Amino acid sequence: MNEINLFKDILIVLAFAIPIIYLFNKINLPSIIGFIVTGVLIGPNFLKIITNAEGINQLAEIGVALLLFTIGIEISFNNFIKNFKEILLIGGLQVIVTILAGFIFGMTIGLNARQSIFLGFLVAHSSTAIILKMLSDRDEIETPHGKIATGVLVFQDLMILPMMLLIPILSVSGDSSFADAIYRLVFSFILIVVIFFIARFLMPHILYLLIQIQMRDVFIIGVIVLSLGTAFLTQHLGLSFAIGAFIAGLIISETDYTHQVIGDIVPFKEVFTSFFFISFGMLLNLQLIINEPAKIIFLTIAIIVFKMIIITLIVLTQKYPLRIAFLTGLYLSQIGEFSFVLILKGREANILSESFSNEFITVSLITMFLSPLLLKISPYLSTKIPHLEKGKIEDYIEKLKNHVIIIGYGLNGKNVAKVLKEAGIPYVIVEANPKSVFHAKKEGEKIINGDATKREVLEYTHIKSAKVVVVAISDSMATRIIVRLVKEMNPEVYLIVRTRYVKDVDDLVKLGADEVIPEEFETSIQILSRVLKRFHIPNSVIIAQANTLRTQSYGLFRDIRFTEHAFDQINQILAQGTIDTVLIDGNHPVCNKTLKEIDLRANTNATVISVIRNNQFYPNPSGDFQIQCGDLLVLYGTHNAIDRAVQMLTTNQTEESNETT
Repeated sequence: MNEINLFKDILIVLAFAIPIIYLFNKINLPSIIGFIVTGVLIGPNFLKIITNAEGINQLAEIGVALLLFTIGIEISFNNFIKNFKEILLIGGLQVIVTILAGFIFGMTIGLNARQSIFLGFLVAHSSTAIILKMLSDRDEIETPHGKIATGVLVFQDLMILPMMLLIPILSVSGDSSFADAIYRLVFSFILIVVIFFIARFLMPHILYLLIQIQMRDVFIIGVIVLSLGTAFLTQHLGLSFAIGAFIAGLIISETDYTHQVIGDIVPFKEVFTSFFFISFGMLLNLQLIINEPAKIIFLTIAIIVFKMIIITLIVLTQKYPLRIAFLTGLYLSQIGEFSFVLILKGREANILSESFSNEFITVSLITMFLSPLLLKISPYLSTKIPHLEKGKIEDYIEKLKNHVIIIGYGLNGKNVAKVLKEAGIPYVIVEANPKSVFHAKKEGEKIINGDATKREVLEYTHIKSAKVVVVAISDSMATRIIVRLVKEMNPEVYLIVRTRYVKDVDDLVKLGADEVIPEEFETSIQILSRVLKRFHIPNSVIIAQANTLRTQSYGLFRDIRFTEHAFDQINQILAQGTIDTVLIDGNHPVCNKTLKEIDLRANTNATVISVIRNNQFYPNPSGDFQIQCGDLLVLYGTHNAIDRAVQMLTTNQTEESNETT
């Protein structure tokens, strides 16, 4: 009967989750919030549809393991080294300072030292799942605040391992001394290191064998066995089930099969982790909110503001502009899913009382609810932030006139600056990333560290006397703010904007951009140009077609009616005559043959209208004209005829070469 009840509970959970997740996706809210809402609705504190969540909690345990497994896979040691500053410096400071502040707050409200440290552990984590989803949906992964937030989240995720190992030391169960707890910690650490290195040696070989079988089902089952098997081993040796899954993920992240594993396992992870978040939704104590609303509201606001201030100040210490620091703090101001993992272990170890745990879980869930809403108003909030630092004024800036302002010093900004420098055109660069500014100054660039969304920074670059402004940043929200501000301050300046997607073109043009260059369709135009070249369409025609597409704001790729019209034009061009050239090299079979012997017109409908030999021009050659090696044949005909002629000559050359060989 227990099995029947479990399946009934699973059916109810999934049936309720489907419409809720659909609704939340329609209003652009993360699925995780929908899972939590599902748990609140069906749980014992609201509709009471499921009152005994033991079976759901067991599935949630598997969900935690798979969540930690995939987090481990997605953490790359190469990226860790590459983003050392964002991960170790900013992330490390955030975790240490937050734990310290949590400890002070815990001592203030009457918790003992161990409980206060554990409270710091809980508050230190932010939601990796929610924030990465929001950053991805808003195309902000590559923005300065997106990179910093991602780096901090990686460090927080890595800290789950030592925090879980420290739980026995913080336990107040009284069945072991502090020395015993230290011994268990050291023993656990040594055990993890041994398991890690043994698994790191064996796992790549096992994955290789699974790949060689070339059966997707076998590979998926094998990976699940490896991850859960490692988790079971660690649990059997007295460690956490989740720690083993995390170790397995870390090991696989350094193999060649990472992307294959992610692609095959992620769907399973989503199902099980949904039970994890639903089970915590069931723990939301609505009666607590009704009985003590002022306390819950105060704690919720206190956590959000407290974390936001700490992270903002830490990012500011690394000389990032206030807007970027504020956005990073706002994004990371909620409590994360790994705090729930910790609180489950903390309750088992009797570190915190059940009443305090219920309060913390309730407040944490509310912060997760509020996070997407805060991010939706973040563009408005960020525009209200004053700019605190302008940076050092270069003497030459005071004399700038008719210059170019480059906003953003990524690949595009560097290329623009390089060409302007070679052409002798005056320019100044505005960059928000202090690391990029430092390296650019070492290379002698005229660059300032500042936030171009602020009026005083643009004034500082003499925007009113500038001739051209180039916006080459990846932050779409900041790009919009800059475009509007630039045109307000200097309506006559020529504004060129780079964006990632064509969907942003119309909005940016309406805001005042003179030219908008979307990366994805510039790539498409380059592909189209190369296709047309294969049909021997002249460069002038290709350039004209590309310019037409750009003038129409890339309509070819967005409007099917324009697509049909454009390709009708291309077909007309293909039917018209054009000119192309072919060089006759020393191995060519037509060397020393007459045009009549070649009979190019009969075979391809293309005509040799002239021959260039030793810089001498021979127009309208007769049928008796003899072709020599090194001649340049000028061909005329339709595009299809030219294509056949070039193919014929190339094929003949290849065949002759093969015969000679």
